[in-house]
Amino acid sequence: MSETATNPLRAVVLGAGLAGCEAALWLAGQGVQVELYEQKPAHFSPAHKSEGLAELICSNSLKAERLDSASGLLKTEMRLLGSRLLTAAEAARVAAGGALAVDRDRFSAAVTAMVQAEPNITLHREEVTRLDPAVPVLVATGPLTEGALAAQIRALTGGAGLSFYDAVAPIVTAESLNYDKVFAASRYGRGDADYLNCPFSREEYEAFHAALAAAERAPVHEFDKASQQDETAPAKKDGGVTVYEGCMPIEIMAGRGADTMRFGPLRPVGLRDPRTGHRPWANVQLRAENAGRTLYNLVGFQTNLKWGEQKRVFSMIPGLEHAEFVRYGVMHRNTFLDSPRVLTGALCLKEYPNVFFAGQITGFEGYMESAACGLLAARGLYARLTGGSYTPPPRDTMCGALVEYITAENKNFQPMGANMGILPPLEQRPRDKRLRYLAAAQRAVESMKGWLAQRGEPIPEQYLPPEPPPENGPA
Repeated sequence: MSETATNPLRAVVLGAGLAGCEAALWLAGQGVQVELYEQKPAHFSPAHKSEGLAELICSNSLKAERLDSASGLLKTEMRLLGSRLLTAAEAARVAAGGALAVDRDRFSAAVTAMVQAEPNITLHREEVTRLDPAVPVLVATGPLTEGALAAQIRALTGGAGLSFYDAVAPIVTAESLNYDKVFAASRYGRGDADYLNCPFSREEYEAFHAALAAAERAPVHEFDKASQQDETAPAKKDGGVTVYEGCMPIEIMAGRGADTMRFGPLRPVGLRDPRTGHRPWANVQLRAENAGRTLYNLVGFQTNLKWGEQKRVFSMIPGLEHAEFVRYGVMHRNTFLDSPRVLTGALCLKEYPNVFFAGQITGFEGYMESAACGLLAARGLYARLTGGSYTPPPRDTMCGALVEYITAENKNFQPMGANMGILPPLEQRPRDKRLRYLAAAQRAVESMKGWLAQRGEPIPEQYLPPEPPPENGPA
């Protein structure tokens, strides 16, 4: 009898959301004895209502399926990685055009049944308030991690490795900007023209301010109103929501007066518009979001506007008329690691290599992103259990690009979902965007297959090339 058979591999997974279930099911398939802990129904977070596993909260859509979309590519990579949750999603599918949408209850029931039927998983319905960093553990407790467990994670990450935010700014692609208007410069010529600038005339600014002040805001959940933040930060009520001066939604700032933004994040001082030779009336700065400078963040534009309103109003910013938004601003409570500082590419803590993280707590944002992160963290944990080596997928895959994004140095880190802007550029770029995205996706699929082959992992049959006909067979 083998050593593994007499001393089976064991691991603990905390949290039975999408990331935790995907991780537990994959580990169990490798013969690992998994202790899976889910706090429901002993304790419900403010967002969760059902006792089922893999509960969907905000939407029943798992986004687009076509390969030339970021979410479609991510799903293809997940199928290559052996996703069990996509199987459950197919069983719970409802009509949604080109998107994969599910009946929430049927989806949760299907995942719960998968977990309960797996002999290598023991499901514990209890809240965990502490973890032992000497024991291999995968933490997938989600964006509402709280209490004693959150406090311990904060301690393990050096006191500042767990962040909370009330609002974040939108992100746009570099290639969608109008460079006839946008110019690169830092204020007073300091630095190496690190920012892109969108200069307003007075008339443009006044029209923008009026539209922004009147734009429709998204509703805020009760548990978001009670958002955890640095209690020393100055805060006040605005519209029934606690807002923090260091993280002020731009529409609230606009409501305080026509010039408030011009003396805040839109201040034009130290800049000259090369088209006019004069200082702009107001100026929006864009900051590079990744090392490849393919994505840019709208500096100071934390917002809780509805997404359609963000597209309408922010497209009034000079140079952003046709901007492609890969992430809209949001305002809600979210607990996440300062992953670039504390996580390795294997998704374990740099200081505590037995402690792995998966899902939204890492900065992978979105349902399918969380599940994909579970598949990746599970492989890292398995390598730790078996003494093997592990490197994440290549960065020209969507999974690899997301891991690269959350672990590369980034002083202004915020969570990110799948988008084509984080993939490295193609050597030959088709001019048509859809063809360009398709070429990048095809490259990613082949790269993921190569990575799996190097690891000795099986590739699903539907992704293998057809067998050639026998040499002496019929013509």
